[in-house]
This record gives sequence, structure tokens and C-alpha cells, in this order.
Amino acid sequence: MKPASIKPLRCAIYTRVSTEHGLDQEFNSLDAQYDAASAYIKSQAHAGWALIRSRYDDGGYSGGSTDRPESTDIACSHF
Repeated sequence: MKPASIKPLRCAIYTRVSTEHGLDQEFNSLDAQYDAASAYIKSQAHAGWALIRSRYDDGGYSGGSTDRPESTDIACSHF
């Protein structure tokens, strides 16, 4: 019996922090979120997961609002 073929799954990462505090640091909350999500996606490579190159970061945007530029960009992207 042939093993089932793995369907590739292209993965994007969206990060957000509600304040601009600390965003000017060399390594900030957005970077930490990205690194954690990236590591998880890489751990799922056996299941066909692959990280796309684009980053979607919204620094200084409240989660209580849908008016966030990168969340709109990711929602409209066709990877």
C-alpha cells in the first residue's frame, strides 16, 4: 500500500502588540512571537507545513479593533 501523499500547507505568521513600547529595541515582542510561531511551523514540516517569506507585523495596534493594516494584508493575500 502506498503512503498517503502529504499536501503542502503554506503558512503565514501574523504578530501584533497593542503598544509601541519597546518596538524600537533590537529584539522585541513581535520578534519573539515570530520566532515562536516559526519554530512551530518548522516542527510540522513532516506534515507538509512551509513558512512563507512575508512577515505580517502590527506593532501598536489594539486587538479590540479590526483596523490593523497587516491583518488586512494577510487576509487578502493569496500565498
